Amino acid sequence: MGEMEVPADALYGASTMRAVLNFPISGLRFPRTFIRALGLIKQSAARGNMSLGLVDERIGNAIVAAAQEVIDGQLDRHFVLDIFQTGSGTSTNTNANEVIANRASQLLGGDLGSRLVHPNDHVNMGQSSNDVIPTSIHLAALLAINEDLIPGLDNLATELEKKSEEFWPIVKTGRTHLQDATPVRLGQEFLGYAGQARYSIQRMRRAQEALAEVALGGTAVGTGVNTHPEFSARTCAFVSEVSGVEIRETENHFQAQASLDALVEASGELKTVAISLHKIANDIRFIASGPRAGLGEIALPEVQPGSSIMPGKINPVIAESVVQVVAQVVGNDASVTLAGQGGYFELNTMMPVAAHNILESISLLAASANNFADQCVEGIEATTVGPDMVEKGLMLGTALAPAIGYDAAASIAKEAAARGMTIREMAKEKTELSDEELDTLLNPEGMTEPGVSMAGGGG
Repeated sequence: MGEMEVPADALYGASTMRAVLNFPISGLRFPRTFIRALGLIKQSAARGNMSLGLVDERIGNAIVAAAQEVIDGQLDRHFVLDIFQTGSGTSTNTNANEVIANRASQLLGGDLGSRLVHPNDHVNMGQSSNDVIPTSIHLAALLAINEDLIPGLDNLATELEKKSEEFWPIVKTGRTHLQDATPVRLGQEFLGYAGQARYSIQRMRRAQEALAEVALGGTAVGTGVNTHPEFSARTCAFVSEVSGVEIRETENHFQAQASLDALVEASGELKTVAISLHKIANDIRFIASGPRAGLGEIALPEVQPGSSIMPGKINPVIAESVVQVVAQVVGNDASVTLAGQGGYFELNTMMPVAAHNILESISLLAASANNFADQCVEGIEATTVGPDMVEKGLMLGTALAPAIGYDAAASIAKEAAARGMTIREMAKEKTELSDEELDTLLNPEGMTEPGVSMAGGGG
């Protein structure tokens, strides 16, 4: 396509420079996680090709060394392309080939552009953008989930479990439909939150299973043209050995390159995790609302002033940050879904935007889970408001139903509400139940456990 001016110290070449000029769109770049994954694949591909006798060991070892610098982040400034580019990510694959080839040539004593190591013939041997880029996305997501998100969720679950144990003795009024319900332990509420975090880890394990199957080896359209039949299996084995996460060659290359189904699945799991975090964060900030005109059953750590005009106001800012992350992740999932619809015949052509959004979701959820655990959950304290309100709760009337029947218990609850009395006071007036019997029936702690001797079901 003719000559192209490239910065003298750039490790990339003319093809990358053309893409820089073609796509001055957003300033968004592939994140470190993706560049690391791309470096791992290029390094392992060189090792695979050397093991097959397809690349001279001197050249192959230079590629391995140069790719290691990519993996370590030493060459990030040479990855200069916008996310919004060719839909296959070919420009970024070319960027990697040129950077690694030029750096490997330098390591062999050659000059930039000398092509002692060729970007296509050597670095890209046995590969195509069409299988390298989706494989890089899968690998980057796997690494980020394994190293960042799962540990973050585990941290959150652990802190919630600690609070569940700490708050177990505290009995408060439960709520369904935003209305008073039968008593529940504050520790049971937090046990539910911890369970959501633990199930979120299971969901991420399922996402990892989907992402572990990769397109590498299909080359241009899934047929594997111009690659050794054993190339993908060997390269995947090298990647797994070095990275600590397992990837394996797909059993059906045509679906792996024509679709982003596994990414759409993983993004859906991420969205589910986000919705779980929303539930936890939202409940906690509402339970802490007040401190006087709200529920006020727990007190959150005071991490910063809450108002520029109201002195002394403290807001649930950590929980609010979680809720905003959830909004972003849900939006990212919509983008990944639309990207999944970009599979046309033998190739999906919306891979870069899918990569950007799914990796951002993983990063945001990981950081948010850790921050929520460390700056909010760990410092939550219970107040006396919850226990103080239990005796006033009208749903204690549920416990009377086994003794006097549903209709009579409902009548007592309604009259107690109308007259501003407690269930105990109303039951003493309207029934022949003794104080001892009422103590047994209206025991809030007993109502937090299963048992047919207590109240019937409620809704």
